[in-house]
Amino acid sequence: MEGFLTALKAVIDNLGATVVLPIIIFFVALILGAKPGKAFRAGVTIGIAFIGINLVIGLMWGTLSGAAQAMVTNWKITRDVVDVGWPSAAAIAFGTDVGLWVIPIAILVNLVLLLFKLTKTLNIDIWNFWHFAFLGSMVYMVSNNLVYGLITAAIAAALALFLGDWTAKAVQSFYNLPGISIPHLTTAPGVPFAIVTNWLLDKIPGVKDWKADPETIQKRFGVFGEPVILGLVIGLVLGALGYYNAESAAVKILQTGMNLAAVMLLLPRMVQILMEGLIPVSEAARDFMQKRASGREIYIGLDSAILIGHPAAISSSLILVPIAILLSVILPGNRVILFADLAIIPFVVALFAPLMKGNIFRMIVAGILELAVGFYIATAMSPLFTAAAQNAGFAMPEGASSITSIGDGFLWPQFVFTKLVQFLGVFGIVVAAALLAVAWFMFLKNTKAWEVAAGAPVEKK
Repeated sequence: MEGFLTALKAVIDNLGATVVLPIIIFFVALILGAKPGKAFRAGVTIGIAFIGINLVIGLMWGTLSGAAQAMVTNWKITRDVVDVGWPSAAAIAFGTDVGLWVIPIAILVNLVLLLFKLTKTLNIDIWNFWHFAFLGSMVYMVSNNLVYGLITAAIAAALALFLGDWTAKAVQSFYNLPGISIPHLTTAPGVPFAIVTNWLLDKIPGVKDWKADPETIQKRFGVFGEPVILGLVIGLVLGALGYYNAESAAVKILQTGMNLAAVMLLLPRMVQILMEGLIPVSEAARDFMQKRASGREIYIGLDSAILIGHPAAISSSLILVPIAILLSVILPGNRVILFADLAIIPFVVALFAPLMKGNIFRMIVAGILELAVGFYIATAMSPLFTAAAQNAGFAMPEGASSITSIGDGFLWPQFVFTKLVQFLGVFGIVVAAALLAVAWFMFLKNTKAWEVAAGAPVEKK
């Protein structure tokens, strides 16, 4: 069995998400009753869309990391915990003993919860199961017990399904993605921060009435409020902050501006291609459930990459880049400097948008809150992150003694699980499972209210 799992993991790693996901989409569409030709075309189209999304994200990553490194150098920032980025975190997660077992565990958890009608989400985003493996690996490191780590990975898979169900209606309405949910553990954990931020800002006279969604900004500023021009302006500002004293500064600043303008235009186009592939799958799922399950609703769980093309998500995240670097300087006790993972801030803030109706100002405030808390979580978690990297045989960056990433090192589920196990042992896992069970029971008991709390539209009577 272990040999088979090792081989399976190696195949998935070698093929990558852009090949594995289309294959899964093809078979899922066939099972749901789509014609082979439509299923095949849907899978290929979705694969192409993710390739396009990854190319644009790569452009954004290269642009932001260059500007960020220049800012760090200019501002003479030094910290002893190095941000190695989510690809490194994923490699670490899949390279640990927990990572070997996470795919069958997560699939089993999903099927059981679907069978008992506790979830509506069929999570086909297998590549991102690494988040469950990472969380399990943290518990493994703190407990030195593989079984604890595997159980934690299973609970993490269930947590992702819960968060996916909770936010599904908000995602479907705001992003116009019928039948889709986002069981993604980089994105979904940010929803509580958005809820708290909204509550606080609604208590401030004047501020509570500020409208800063892309449509309002465009109406107010005309051509200068269009997403592409916003990207250009934000890029020029970031470029100026990073390259003001560099050789060929004007060239680098202009290139930064144009690159981020391109991101603002191209990401939404890639998501449109993705939707072209998703529509046949969503229709097949709806027909399947109407015929065989008395109309029971089912969601297709996907990567939050399909959300980040929205102008509110990109604009707020680009503004948060220099703010994140500034936070690393001014937060007392912080030991983390960001670098490699700045380009995934759009993933962090994407689920703020439905609740905040795309209000960029509110999304930035919520992002500051989540990142500020995240710096302290990452500082506290860095020894375990580093230990997991060593367990997986990860090659540490030259000169780095401790590492982290925004992708998982900054997030509260990892902190809560590991601290519970660190202080309570196996009872910590029981407490975590019990808390999730209580939240799930409350969600199922009062689903509409929970969905509205996450940003779903209020149904008119």
